[in-house]
Amino acid sequence: MPFRKIINDPVYGFITVDDELIYQVIAHPYFQRLRRISQMAMANLVYPGAVHSRLHHALGAYHLMSIALNELKNKGIQITPAEEQAAKIAILLHDIGHGPFSHALEHELVENMHHEDLSLMIINELNKQFNGQLNLTLEIFTDRYHKKYLFQLISGQLDVDRMDYLTRDSFFTGVNEGVIGYDRILKMLTVYNGELMVEEKSIYSIEKFLVARRLMYWQVYLHKTVLCAEQMLKRIIKRAKYIKAATQQPLHNFITKPIQTVALEEFCIMDDYDVMAAIKNWCTHEDKVLSTLCNGIINRQILKVRYFGDPISTTMLQEKNAEACLKLNLSSEDAGWLVFTGEVASSTYSLEDEHIHILFKDGSVKDISEVDNALINQNLMSKVKKYYICYFR
Repeated sequence: MPFRKIINDPVYGFITVDDELIYQVIAHPYFQRLRRISQMAMANLVYPGAVHSRLHHALGAYHLMSIALNELKNKGIQITPAEEQAAKIAILLHDIGHGPFSHALEHELVENMHHEDLSLMIINELNKQFNGQLNLTLEIFTDRYHKKYLFQLISGQLDVDRMDYLTRDSFFTGVNEGVIGYDRILKMLTVYNGELMVEEKSIYSIEKFLVARRLMYWQVYLHKTVLCAEQMLKRIIKRAKYIKAATQQPLHNFITKPIQTVALEEFCIMDDYDVMAAIKNWCTHEDKVLSTLCNGIINRQILKVRYFGDPISTTMLQEKNAEACLKLNLSSEDAGWLVFTGEVASSTYSLEDEHIHILFKDGSVKDISEVDNALINQNLMSKVKKYYICYFR
C-alpha cells in the first residue's frame, strides 16, 4: 500500500503526509521540539487563545506548500517528484532554528545569530543524519537552485509561510482582521520567466492579504502590551546573564557562559519550558530587578506602556526612572532595567523585499503597487513608526 498519514489540523482540517522521508523528518526530535516553542511568544497574555506552537505553523505551511505545488503542476509547470519532496521538506524546516519564545528571544540566548542561520545549521546536520537525502532541500532553502520560484514559495512577500501565520494567528487570537483568502491566492499562483507571480484576477485578494498583514502587526504582533511583555522577557534573560543567575541545564550554559559557537545538541533540547521554569525560580531571586521582571511575567503584572508619535522626551524618562527608584528602593542604573524606551515600525508593502508581481492576460507584468487604482499606493508602502516607553506602575 502507498504510504499515507493524516494529521488533523484545527485550521485546515486534514493534512496529508504521503512521503516516508517527509514523515521521518516530522518524527525527528529536532522537529518535534517545535511542539514546545510558542509561535507568538507573549501574545497569549493579551489573546489567551494564542498558545499554538511552531510545529502547528510548520505543518500548516507544509499543507499550503502542497496545495501550491499541485496548482502549479496543474497549470503545466514542470515540477519533478524530487523537487516537490525537497520543497515540502524545506518549508517544514524553515523555522527549525527558532529557540524558546521564537522571535522574542531570537538574539538574547544566542547572540548575533538569526534563526535562519540556525535553521541552516540544523538542516545541514539533518542532511548528514539522512545520508544526503536533503541535498536538494538545502539548494532550494538557500536559493541556489535554478528554479527560483520554489525558493519564493518559502521566502518572499507572498510565501506560504506568511499565508499560514496570518491565517493561523488570526484563528487562534480571534482577530478577524487577519483573515486572508489564502485558497484563492493559491489558485491564482503561476510561474512566468522562472518567477513566482499571481494572475490578475487575484489583485483584490493580494491587497486584502497585505492590509490584513498590516492590521495584524499593529493589532497583535506590535500590540503595546504584547510588545512590553516581550521586552520584559528579553530583559529577564539579559539581567540573568548580567548577574550570572543560576538555573538548570541546558539553559544554564546559555545564561552563564559566553556562547562562541552553538552546540546544536544543547540548543535543540532547549525550549519554552526551560525558560519558564527558570523565570518561576527567579521570582524569589535576591536580585530585585530580576525578581520584579519575573513576577511581572508569571503574574501578568506587566509594566505600564505607552505609544507616542514622536520620540520620548528625556524629561519623561527621567521622571519615570526617579519614580521607580523611590518605589522599589533601586539605584538609577538598576531602575533603568524597568524604565526604558524604544521604537517599532511596520510597512504594508516593502519594495526592498521580494516584490509581488501580477501577470496580466496580455502577458504584461506589473508590481502590485503599479496596478491602476491599486490600494497599495505610495502612502501604504511607507513605514509607520511608533515610539514607546515602558515604566514601573
